[in-house]
Amino acid sequence: MTEQQHRSHPVPKETLARCSVRAERRADPMLGTAFPAARLLLVEQPGPWGRDGLLRSRFDPGVAREVVQRAERLGVRVLAIRRPGRPVGERRRWAVADCRPGREQMVWGSFAEDAELLELSLDRPPGVPLTDPAASVFLVCTHGSHDACCALRGRPVAAALAGLRPDRVWECSHVGGDRFAANVLVLPSGLLYGTVHTTEATDLVAATERGEVLAAPLRGKVGLSPESQAALAHVQRQWAGTADGYRVLSSVRTGPASARVRIEHRGWSRPGCWTWTSAGTGPRCTG
Repeated sequence: MTEQQHRSHPVPKETLARCSVRAERRADPMLGTAFPAARLLLVEQPGPWGRDGLLRSRFDPGVAREVVQRAERLGVRVLAIRRPGRPVGERRRWAVADCRPGREQMVWGSFAEDAELLELSLDRPPGVPLTDPAASVFLVCTHGSHDACCALRGRPVAAALAGLRPDRVWECSHVGGDRFAANVLVLPSGLLYGTVHTTEATDLVAATERGEVLAAPLRGKVGLSPESQAALAHVQRQWAGTADGYRVLSSVRTGPASARVRIEHRGWSRPGCWTWTSAGTGPRCTG
């Protein structure tokens, strides 16, 4: 594409018609909207992504299909990642993240050829697991070919976070909930935040590194049911925003829009129970 052709393409702008603007003005409820996969495979792929992320990129298409299909059979979600500003190193990075409660960890590795990922074990990835909240990774959805809101709102947030923790921030492909852009996924905790603004970058990093939850923009913890996400967030707020040490023991539907959720914490003498309801203004918990 020539420079003249590039200039002739319209530049997306944030307007009142954008889904993220409309959702924020309506105050759409976000809690309980994190995606259901508790494990992820991150694959560094610089350059543009099509609507289907890694499957529509410069990554070898045959290898990408096989990697994604194998991951999906194991319940693992595949995300393409790239550095803000898109610099390219000699070797690209991969990571396997486990966000299941009590098992939160990440393992990183590198590859030179796309086909090397066909040999990667997703159940036992080689490497040293990282578990320290102070080493958490921030993924910001900037998948503009999926929805322009993700790029318009995501890229400034990715840049703001990269200014604070340059080695631990990545742009990523679609995480769901385009209308909640900018979406930020923290790993390995699996906490997904929505409608994040650049002014919240410092608070988000600080809370994460203290092992705490930032309540206002929280969408939930990936891998859990909506009612479990809402109940867990309610408990975390009650306990001064601490993020770790909790485990959902059970979630039983008690009606079309209600459930009873049992949660334990390593500091409690016995599990607690909370009632989740979803009606009218969105999910609420009592207990």
